[in-house]
Amino acid sequence: MTILHARHALLPDGWAQNIDVVIAPDGRIGSITSGTNETNSGDGQQVGILLPAMANLHSHSFQRAMAGRTEIRMAGRDSFWTWRELMYRFTANLTPEQIEAIADLVFMEMLEAGYASVGEFHYLHHQPDGMPYDDLAETSNRIFAAANNSGIGLTHLPVLYAFGGAGEIPLNERQARFGNDGERFARLVEAAKKNAAQTLPADSIVGIAPHSLRATSPELLRDVTGHFSDCPVHIHIAEQPLEVEEISKWLGSRPVQWLLDNMDVDARWCLVHATHMNETETQQMAKSSVVAGLCPITEANLGDGPFNGTDYLEAGGVIGIGSDSNVRISLSEELRMLEYSQRLREFSRNILVTGEGSVGASIYRRCLAGGAQALGRNSGQISEGKLADLIALDADNFALAGLAPEQYLDGWLFGGDDNMVRDVWSAGRHIVRDGRHLSRDAIVAKYRDAIAGLLEQT
Repeated sequence: MTILHARHALLPDGWAQNIDVVIAPDGRIGSITSGTNETNSGDGQQVGILLPAMANLHSHSFQRAMAGRTEIRMAGRDSFWTWRELMYRFTANLTPEQIEAIADLVFMEMLEAGYASVGEFHYLHHQPDGMPYDDLAETSNRIFAAANNSGIGLTHLPVLYAFGGAGEIPLNERQARFGNDGERFARLVEAAKKNAAQTLPADSIVGIAPHSLRATSPELLRDVTGHFSDCPVHIHIAEQPLEVEEISKWLGSRPVQWLLDNMDVDARWCLVHATHMNETETQQMAKSSVVAGLCPITEANLGDGPFNGTDYLEAGGVIGIGSDSNVRISLSEELRMLEYSQRLREFSRNILVTGEGSVGASIYRRCLAGGAQALGRNSGQISEGKLADLIALDADNFALAGLAPEQYLDGWLFGGDDNMVRDVWSAGRHIVRDGRHLSRDAIVAKYRDAIAGLLEQT
């Protein structure tokens, strides 16, 4: 049993002072007591500001090692599609050991930034020539090892990538590592579920991720989501105008519209990069109870364009935050970019709050709820029975000087940075202390060795 004594805590009904939070041995919040003070606290840890920790709902961990490799202008106009060609070349030499070492670093960075859990959208399944490893779930097992090494809460999302483009175009050789038909994908997911149950903590989940409409087919999408009917479903959707155009020509409908009209889309679905929607799609998606998975840093880095946040939130839509390519892992910057992208789009300020109030609090609370929903994780609140996914901020940081508790999230997200994160618990596992992950030195050394080996191969 662990006791945290918080000077300030963000509870479901607002800010509270002098709160005791008991973390039970099963990693859940056992009790919450108000009206305590430091002088009678007894055993336990004092924290300044206690918040529910965020879920990172969308990550391709291996792409972290590409950061800095794709920012050189080549002949012609760069876009998501030219970046994708570089990504294909990068994946050609990655070994399972390197995949694990990169994921170790990514998960450590996420925890130090204030995320307690991650949805790993994992599609690098096979050997470079497309042949499966002896264990079909070999690279999933490497993600599991990284989750164990780092202590992060994991929702693992094996990706179904069956076709190379809209209209059931065959995979090309650069996509061979990703590819599975429906039968082999089902076997891979079952193997991953079995291995996860044997090796990961009880708060871990295995879902599925049909990569996109262009990488599946209507029949295959119905089959796989029907077969795995009780787990999270994540899918890339409408990230690029060209994607919208190709899907519209093939299926006779825009991607979001087609999905809502033809699939049993409900609260277990997360639609990632729902960037290019018309007004009808925006309204219908908002009312469908799905989560819009937003990754503003990556969407800016790739030139995807901004999400229509104003109309979506006014229609009651649910949002969550992710780091996607992991070119920069920063929770405060991700949320700040989310709001600022909307300000640039709307030529206005304080966008992502309906009615009146703190925009920082609005964004943070919305993404807490949406992230927990998308990962199928019992988190997102400091409430009894919820997983103890918690972060402690430095209440004495200069960015908060002179601010009332109701302004703390604004101070952190718009005036501070991730250095304000002092401690992080994932399902009660206390793995970031005084701003550092407990295994930081070993994880960084392992990553450096892996990258040195990768450079020798390329």
